[in-house]
Amino acid sequence: MHIDILTVLPELLESPLQHSIMKRAQEKGLLIVKVHPLRKWAVNEYGQIDDYQYGGGAGMVMMCEPLIKAIEELSVDRKYDEIIYLTPDGTTLDQKISNQLSLKKNLLLICGHYKGIDERIREHFVTKEISIGDYVLSGGELPAAVLVDAIGRLLPGVLNDETSALTDSFQDNLLAPPVYTRPVDFRGWKVPDVLMSGDHKKIEDWRHEQSLLRTKERRPGLSTE
Repeated sequence: MHIDILTVLPELLESPLQHSIMKRAQEKGLLIVKVHPLRKWAVNEYGQIDDYQYGGGAGMVMMCEPLIKAIEELSVDRKYDEIIYLTPDGTTLDQKISNQLSLKKNLLLICGHYKGIDERIREHFVTKEISIGDYVLSGGELPAAVLVDAIGRLLPGVLNDETSALTDSFQDNLLAPPVYTRPVDFRGWKVPDVLMSGDHKKIEDWRHEQSLLRTKERRPGLSTE
C-alpha cells in the first residue's frame, strides 16, 4: 500500500510513522508512506498556502491553488483509490472504515489546518472525509497518523501473528475480552482457571462471553446480541 500525506507541518508526522509497527511495516515494504510539505506548492516565494476567508471572520483558509497543484502533481505517478480529507465534520473513523481502506492500494491524505481548506477542494477532489472524534485539534496531522496506524496494522504480514488484528476490539462489533500474562498469582489476584485449563474450546467460549459482557457494560450500542 502507498499513502501520500499533504501537510503544512510534516514534522508532526515524523515520530508516529518511524517507530513500532508502522516502522516495521515500511521496512518490510508492505507500506510506503510519503509526507509532502504543502509549502512546496506555495503561491509565492514567501511560502504562502493560506489566505483570509471571503465574507470575513477569524481564521485563515488553506488556498485552492497549492492543494490542486499538489494533488495533480502527485496524481501523475499513481491513481488514488481515495483522496481523504481529515476534518472534524467528516465520517467518524471506525474499524469498518479501517478494514475497507486497508484493501486499497493508493491513498492521498489531506491534513486540514487553520479554519480548513477551500470548499472547492472538498467538492471537486476529495472522495472521502474522515474524523477521529467530535472535537477539534490544531490540524489534521494527528488524525492522519491515527488513520495510517489503523490501516497499516491490518495489512497482511505487518503483524507477526496474522490472527492478532482479527481479534482486536470492534472487529466483530464487540470489545476485546480481558487478557492476562505471568505470574498466575499476583498479590492474590489470580488468572481465571479456564485460561489455564488448556481446553481451547472452553477458552474461546469464555472469551466470547467476556466480550459480550464487556460490550454490554461499556458500549451497549455496539452489541449485536
